[in-house]
Amino acid sequence: MTTSDDVRRKHADYLFPAVANFYEESTVLVDGKGTRLTDLDGNEYLDFFGGILTVSIGHSNEDVNAAVIAQVQRLQHVSTLYPTLPIVELAEKLAKVTPGDLQKCFFTASGTEADETAVMMAQVSTGNHELIALRHGYSGRSLLAQSLTAHNTYRAIPTQVAAVKHAPAPYCYRCPFKLEYPSCGVACAKDLDELIQTTTTGRVAGMLAEPIQGVGGFVTPPKEYFEIAAEIVRKYGGVMIADEVQTGFGRTGKMWGIEQYGVEPEIMTMAKGIANGFPLAACVATAEVADSLTGKGSISTFGGNPISCAAANTVLDVIERDDLVANCEAMGAILREGLEALQKKHPRTIGDVRGKGLMQALELVKDEQAGDRTPSPEATKALFEETKKRGLLIGKGGLWGNTIRIAPALNIGEDELREGLKLLGESFAAMEAG
Repeated sequence: MTTSDDVRRKHADYLFPAVANFYEESTVLVDGKGTRLTDLDGNEYLDFFGGILTVSIGHSNEDVNAAVIAQVQRLQHVSTLYPTLPIVELAEKLAKVTPGDLQKCFFTASGTEADETAVMMAQVSTGNHELIALRHGYSGRSLLAQSLTAHNTYRAIPTQVAAVKHAPAPYCYRCPFKLEYPSCGVACAKDLDELIQTTTTGRVAGMLAEPIQGVGGFVTPPKEYFEIAAEIVRKYGGVMIADEVQTGFGRTGKMWGIEQYGVEPEIMTMAKGIANGFPLAACVATAEVADSLTGKGSISTFGGNPISCAAANTVLDVIERDDLVANCEAMGAILREGLEALQKKHPRTIGDVRGKGLMQALELVKDEQAGDRTPSPEATKALFEETKKRGLLIGKGGLWGNTIRIAPALNIGEDELREGLKLLGESFAAMEAG
């Protein structure tokens, strides 16, 4: 009989050591249903992270399972060289639910590929080459994606694509200009004008940004940020690319994170929650942008495969049928209230609470009460061990690994949410007592 120790040993022997796991002794998960997971030792956990915001409508969702099984029995794979019913149905649905004039899709197998596609389309459609990205942002694992990423933990090599320029992040808790919102006048957004004038040719292909930075620690911009940024980027010939890999599909309490900011992008990328864990991503663009790539072929062997598309079509149907965007907004308000109550109980450790909907974060510091905002990854590590003991799975992120990321399934109920908050509170108390 295979034990957890056997699995951990094989993981160490046969996987790259860069494939890191949570916890001092990693948890070997074997079963999942809804918001619950079970490990190989029989321990049960309430999942407050959802596979990095990917299991959007719960583990082993019955509707998704049924659609996938039916599709597997009909057709598993043909590549994008042949149209299929699932791929065109999904493209049509995305055209209808995305904001503004977004209309045409290109499907890939990962968010990295979707961001690569978006950058290429911005360059082709504008005739410009330089891209603006944000510090603390994360875009994936390829050479270009690492170039867009401004987070040293995920930059493996020094040679990067030179056409990417990084703007200051709209990180109010750690404002790069040492200002306070709203008296700052959203200086981080206005700085884009000088950034373009001084570090580019004066013409840009566009700006790629997450409406809320995921790996960066759920950094949440001021409400005016993207409106100011879009105006500046478009003034210099560029388009706006909304990276909705983590914020999409109702996660923030609106269908798309960028809708929180009243901006309609020319290009949008999405992955993670699109297919409830099946590998799929998409780049959606206006017809003008999509049609600019002429005279060249482009395929994706696994992008838009029938099985993942069948799962994604069902995810969209369930989100609409069960009004999960509204549920996310309502449950998000309860979650935020609970996290702010925790901050009041632990004012030294919890420096900041931020996020929208069911995408909320706690930034842990040395001593907020004493004005010491030094990041405390040590507190994060200790809290993780305490939550594990109590059967609660959470995420972490941020440049210093000191931010707790909370993102349960969109269809979580109030009882489960309050259960998770209770366990989180007990874990904070135990951590500080220890």
